[in-house]
Amino acid sequence: MAPQTNLEDVVNSEVKEWHFHIYFHQNNAEEHAAALQLRDAVLRLRRDGAFVAVPLFRVNTSPMGPHPVGSYEIWVPSTSFAPVFSYLSQNRGNLSIFIHPLTKEERKDHEFRNAWMGAPFPLDLSVLPDMLSEVPLQYASLELGYSAPGPDFTLEERRRIGKNVERILEGEKEAARAPPRESD
Repeated sequence: MAPQTNLEDVVNSEVKEWHFHIYFHQNNAEEHAAALQLRDAVLRLRRDGAFVAVPLFRVNTSPMGPHPVGSYEIWVPSTSFAPVFSYLSQNRGNLSIFIHPLTKEERKDHEFRNAWMGAPFPLDLSVLPDMLSEVPLQYASLELGYSAPGPDFTLEERRRIGKNVERILEGEKEAARAPPRESD
């Protein structure tokens, strides 16, 4: 299957929210303490404005859902994905972190549309539904992610930005050129 290239379809299917699951072996006191220390650091940094990231109040001290070991979830809107990813990649220590998007296709999100920092763990995908009736909203009061009042940019603004980027990159010999539009 060829990658999607229709701008409107790509924009409309953009992932707006993510989960970062911090894993720890529940019988390893050192890993459990490190996971809680990282959680507290994320909470302090959110408070101080470094990014928007919302750890779930619950820390699972045993397997929960598809997650085979102790874990907790951090909800992240796409607008904070890069700073949270950057922070966790530099501060996770030996902890493994499972990252997946939030869409209506929960099983695909966990099985195919994921990434790992650190060693991966096998998931129990049998507990996940293939398709939900709608994307599960979290923290709608923040008006971020799927609860945001509107898009960051219109399609026309995105096209102008893309055209400007291509113009600027004409002077960069190492940058690959975009193929011409079929309508050009």
